[in-house]
Amino acid sequence: LASDIYSFACSLWNHHTDTFLQQAFTGDEAAVTNSLERTLLSLKVLRKLTVHGFEEPHGRVEVMGFLHAVFERLKQFLECCRSIRAENVCRDRLEKTIILFTKVLLDFLDQHPFSFIPLVQRSLEFAVSYVFTEAGKGIVFERFIVQCMNLIKMIVKNYAYKPSKNIEDSSPETLEAHNIKTAFFTYPTLTEICRRLVSHYFLLTKEELTMWEEDPESFTAEETGGDSWKYSLRPCTEVLFIDIFHEYNQTLTPVLLEMVRSLQGSANMEDTSAILIKDAVYNAVGLAAYELFDSVDFDHWFKNQLLAELQVSHDRYKPIRRRVIWLIGQWISVKFNADLRPVLYEAICNLLQDQDLVVSITFLHESCTYLQSVLFFLNVCLPVDDFEFSTDQFLPYLESIFTLLFQLLQEVTQCDTKMHVLHVLSCVIERVNTQIQPHVGCLVQYLPLLWKQCEEHNMLRCAILTTLIHLIQGLGTDSKNLYPFLLPVIQLSTDVSQPPHVYLLEDGLELWLVTLENSPCLTPELLRIFQNMSPLLELSSENVKNCFKIINAYIFLASSEFLQSYASDLCHSFCELLKDVNSEGQVQILKVVENVLKVNPVLGPQVFQPILLSIFRGIINGERYPVAMSTYLGIMGRVLLQNARFFSLLLNQMACEFGQEVDQILGNMIEMWVDRMDNITQPERRKLSALALLSLLPSLNSTIQDKFCGIINIAVEVLHDVMTEDNETGRCKDCMLVGYFEEPKAAEDEEPPTEQDKRIKMLALKDPVHTVSLQQFVYEKLKAQQELLGEQGFQALMETVDTEIVAQLQEFLQGF
Repeated sequence: LASDIYSFACSLWNHHTDTFLQQAFTGDEAAVTNSLERTLLSLKVLRKLTVHGFEEPHGRVEVMGFLHAVFERLKQFLECCRSIRAENVCRDRLEKTIILFTKVLLDFLDQHPFSFIPLVQRSLEFAVSYVFTEAGKGIVFERFIVQCMNLIKMIVKNYAYKPSKNIEDSSPETLEAHNIKTAFFTYPTLTEICRRLVSHYFLLTKEELTMWEEDPESFTAEETGGDSWKYSLRPCTEVLFIDIFHEYNQTLTPVLLEMVRSLQGSANMEDTSAILIKDAVYNAVGLAAYELFDSVDFDHWFKNQLLAELQVSHDRYKPIRRRVIWLIGQWISVKFNADLRPVLYEAICNLLQDQDLVVSITFLHESCTYLQSVLFFLNVCLPVDDFEFSTDQFLPYLESIFTLLFQLLQEVTQCDTKMHVLHVLSCVIERVNTQIQPHVGCLVQYLPLLWKQCEEHNMLRCAILTTLIHLIQGLGTDSKNLYPFLLPVIQLSTDVSQPPHVYLLEDGLELWLVTLENSPCLTPELLRIFQNMSPLLELSSENVKNCFKIINAYIFLASSEFLQSYASDLCHSFCELLKDVNSEGQVQILKVVENVLKVNPVLGPQVFQPILLSIFRGIINGERYPVAMSTYLGIMGRVLLQNARFFSLLLNQMACEFGQEVDQILGNMIEMWVDRMDNITQPERRKLSALALLSLLPSLNSTIQDKFCGIINIAVEVLHDVMTEDNETGRCKDCMLVGYFEEPKAAEDEEPPTEQDKRIKMLALKDPVHTVSLQQFVYEKLKAQQELLGEQGFQALMETVDTEIVAQLQEFLQGF
């Protein structure tokens, strides 16, 4: 289709373009507007045909002819811009047409980088001349500059134009494009681009400075608000600078360092242009931090220059103070001595008292806010495994910084700003954890008011939820004092019948979980929130794993009260889920069931009887998915070992279902258990299986005696797993035994244990896996079997076991 109509579309576009250019200065606005509309429409058609109409457009003369003509037409239309006043009715349409010309080039480069190679030289010459020389003075406008910068950036970064390390592996097209780029980006050209970006495009404008003075929050929102980086000039210039500096850092590093050297010492307060130039240069050094790693002694610069500039209180120096702290934020993760952090904390305390400055820095850069920069030196916005951060270093400044941040939170008015401040407060709380407790009273009192005020602003409410998560973790059991506010918040955030849940659910579930983990006891209100769970499980979304964690937390907190209230609903939800989820999802559900049986071996089997029957069925039928089979056997082991009466009930039900004798079902199950023991990899489940099967002894049941060999094989196999030598006595002992309760302790780089951690530790003291010595249990069961059968009968039974296994067993039982 494109081949058939392309030439006609080109001639149509040329006709309407020529008509417009002839009429542009006639004064007939109606005719000019009409021909410009036709030009624009025909150009839209050509753009689609050119970009999407040909597999190898560089082989089509008419296509390449059109693309080369674009440059000439662009120049003509830009000259029209010089003559047509901004208030003219067709000026807006003229600018849209010019932007559409640039989109043709950008889209073609994006879709056909190799076909674009004949246009690379001309594109670079065109874009650089209009943006970085006097050629564009008086005729270019902001959106056009952005498009030209994007064109340069796409050529510089294009992987199709970058040769391999081994040049011989590169295609001829790649080498051709690379050679064109190399020839174009000479030292003078790169230097001029770098200097112009920094000294012209990075400068704060008079309008921006005025807005900063009059309304700091609006200024900062404006600075990064609106369109994405592709269409906003300041972010676009910064991205272009980063890309060019990365590509040509050896050439540009000396240029930028020379600009820095020329700015040593404090600027003249009366010289606004000098202050703005310094701000721009510091911006460049921050953006190029990783490239300048080996060229800048940042610690020396900080101590001898930047720290002093942070302390200059003159009002006109505000942009430099803002930029310096941002600059430190950029370098802190690149190259900054940890010993210098306390000096920086001191400076931060002073900066936080300058509210206008703080607010204006909040949105300094969309990927690095000022307040995050304030905390970059804490590395709270960096991975938690930061070994540079020292809580002891920070604690002397904690109260001051936290109080100042809280004051700022109260004073700012825009939701975006409040979100950023809350984010930083959350970071502080997360870093110092329980040591925040003496300082959070004011915040705890303010959050309910803020929550009410921002009813229509769900993203701010998300920030409040995140703050509450860290607050609960910091307060520990004292978080129960927040329940009057906290529990209704969780209720609303996790109620799928309420519209806000679309925004709040993920954070609300995490808050629900940490509240349970840190709760000292189960309150009626906390129990009541679980009414939200069934609809959440029905959603079966990516949040279902957190839902399972919440259910586990209720089980560990107060299983009897919880199950008495919600057992029926929970079993129904799980049965429905098990029908729809894959094998991995089924295992996640069954792990919750396993925890119920572990915590409450009497009530648990009754609650989940339908699921236990399904598990029994899976074992008998030889479930093929190893992880699922391991989970099945772990669950059945709990029932067999800790509730033998209920196990007998299940056995009878399965016998009826299969139409077989009970002993036959039991024999099949034991045989499958022995056969699939290798599916079980977790040490706890392996020991549990050995204990469970041994619990069938002593027995006169012929089926159990027939499987005696398999039971002993498993017992010996697991003894090899769990028996280790005691360093003190030199004797072997069961390494899985937990003899007494020891308060869980966290290492220096870990969070302190939650109440749930302690509950799980206490649970281990009741778990047969951790309280029963397998060695002792084997001995007692064999002794009881011997007494039941007599010596002769027992020996006959032992002869069914492999002699090597018997020898290993005797070695384990030495001393009994």
